[in-house]
Parts: sequence; C-alpha cells; structure tokens
Amino acid sequence: MSPKFLALAATSALLVTGCGASEEVPSSEASKPAASAAGDGKTSYPLTIENCGVETVIEKAPERVVSLDQNSTEILLSLGLADRMVGTASWTDPVLDSLASENEKVPRLADNAPSFEVLMDADPDFVTASFGRHFNTGGVVTRDRLAETEVSSYLSPTDCDQGQSINGGGKRTVALTEDVLFQEIREMAEIFDVQERGEELITDLEQRADAALEGADFDDTSVAFWFADTKTPYMAGGKGSAQMLAHEAGMTNVFESEVDDWPAVTWEAVVEKNPEVLVLGDLKRDRFPGDRLDDKIEFLKNDPLTQQIDAVKNENFIALHGAEMNPSIRYVDGLEKIGDWYENNQENVGK
Repeated sequence: MSPKFLALAATSALLVTGCGASEEVPSSEASKPAASAAGDGKTSYPLTIENCGVETVIEKAPERVVSLDQNSTEILLSLGLADRMVGTASWTDPVLDSLASENEKVPRLADNAPSFEVLMDADPDFVTASFGRHFNTGGVVTRDRLAETEVSSYLSPTDCDQGQSINGGGKRTVALTEDVLFQEIREMAEIFDVQERGEELITDLEQRADAALEGADFDDTSVAFWFADTKTPYMAGGKGSAQMLAHEAGMTNVFESEVDDWPAVTWEAVVEKNPEVLVLGDLKRDRFPGDRLDDKIEFLKNDPLTQQIDAVKNENFIALHGAEMNPSIRYVDGLEKIGDWYENNQENVGK
C-alpha cells in the first residue's frame, strides 16, 4: 500500500466509508509504467493554473496519472500519454476504436467511480476528472485532501462556471462551447509539455466538425436529447454539451429553456413538447432502466404515452453514445452521426 494512501487514510475515514466497492488493482512494481519520452520543452515548471476556482501548481510533468472519467481519459490517450497513466474509471461506453490499443496499457480501476482506497493504492501524482462530483465530500476524494499529500488535481473546465462545478451542484450562466473543451486540451498539453500534440488534436477536431454537417439542413427541426432513465427521463437542457450539438446542427432543443445540463423531466412534458427528432443515448453502463438503445426504443414504441410523440411515430431516432452527448472530444463523432442520419433520412425532416 502506498505511503500517500497511508498518510491520507489517517485523516480521511469519512471519505473511505462514503465510497462504494470497486475492482482490485494490481499494485506490484511490474505494473507501474515508466515515464514517457521528453516533451516539447515549452512548459516552464513549476506551472500554476487557475482551475475551477482552485489554484493548481504543477511542479513537473506528471508521471502517474489517474483519470476519473472517460472524457478525461480519452483526451489523455489522444495526447499520447498512456505511459503516464496508472488508472481510469467511470466509463459509459467502449473506448474509441482509435485509442483501444493504448487504453489496454492502462489499468481500469472501476467501471464507475473507484473507492478512495483503490484510487490511492494506484499511487497517483496527478488526478483528473470531467465531473466535479468525484471531488465533492462523499465522492472519491476532495481536492484539498489530495493536495495534503502533494497530489495535484484537475477538473475539466467544461464542468465549471464562475469557479463552481456544474456536476458538483453549480449552475451554468453561459452555454458551453467548443472553446471550453479546447481549453482543457491546451491545459492538459501544457501540464504534460506536449503542446504540439494538443494543437494537432484541436485542428483535427475543428476540421472534422466543419465537415460533419456539410449539406445538412435541419431548418430548426425540433429535437430532444434523452440520456437515461425510463421513469423520470433525463433530457438535455439548453446550456450543456447536447445543446451545443443541437446548435451546430441547426435544430431547436425543445428543452432549451432548462438551465440544468440534464434535468429530470416527465414523459407528459416530452409529449407536450412533441419533438420531431429524438437523440437517444446508447449507454453500456447499465445503471438506469433504459440505458441501452434497444431498451429505449422498445419503451418508446410500447408506452401509450410516448407513442404520441411525432419522433416516435416516424421513428426519427438518432443514436449516440453517452460520451458523444457529454462534453468531450467525441462531440465531433456526435456531429458526424447526426450528419449521417440527415443524409439517409432527410425526407423525414419536417414530419
């Protein structure tokens, strides 16, 4: 068991008991990766970053990183940092095919959030997260507790507004944009001194996004984004990542007036809004009823209430992975799938 874990455990019994069980992680020296090759030489350490209301000081390029969310994990892998990673967690979907071989090099600490013990037994020197709930009291571990053992932390700016975590209980005051995601990529690249890789990744995302919807004309077609839960469905509000997809595609989100990223609504409200298109999350995590695409479609077609929705009558369903509906580099994959759906179903637009 690592010295950092022993030191932190002595003052964090509440955090330990507040976390659920997770998978065991190999802790042998043989499982620890070596540091990656030298970076671009552009970062001047110590590096200080103002990150979601927390001043984070990076003394040197991290060598033992744990990523607590899939979105963060795929950015790190895309930057070629697999050999710096000692653990990942909180997966909604399979990893991107292009990153699969690199991802196999990194231990998966848990499919969902890891326990405090498992995180610290990986002996990280840097912990990243896409969602602030992991850093809340009662989550995995607070950022203050990590700092006490000289472990730096980072929260995606896509989850921040005015220094507050949206997923940790805050509210957005401005709509999310791609620029905030690019900020995360640039900051990660600077922390690890791989700025050139960061700019290459951003350029690729921008070029793909420009091409994704070429020729598509949704003409303000009404849409709702259903992430999860058949009982109280989580539908996309008007300031989060799914709204960004709707805006880019030229569709009107019927729940645009909702402030929360994924407010829990009622099916009566969805029927009243009557979207022409439904974007359905195809999640592989099996946490809520109807996480998977087939279960969603079966529910929509067989429930007497949802059968009344125009999108259901016309089977105007666009399937996206959960990671494509969350703020991540997969927003481009989401745009490409929306564009492909339009190309094959444009006669249904406006019905």
